[in-house]
Amino acid sequence: MYGGKGAKRRFNGEPRRFEAPVKVGERYKVKIEGMGKGGDGIARIKGFVIFVPHTHVGDEVEIVINSVKKRFAFAEVIE
Repeated sequence: MYGGKGAKRRFNGEPRRFEAPVKVGERYKVKIEGMGKGGDGIARIKGFVIFVPHTHVGDEVEIVINSVKKRFAFAEVIE
């Protein structure tokens, strides 16, 4: 009745397209704010969740983005 399957629609009938605020290969300095269930540190860039392995809450690290998904990304610490 109200669209059913698929993405939510805009008023013009096109699906909404969410663009992540990060891209693969970009570098950032971040502070680890929390821990994920798998033990990865969690940072945020413009509210977007970034999982960073081998980090702890409070760490301030420089990262490079490895993979970007719809709602989160994975990164690694640059040594």
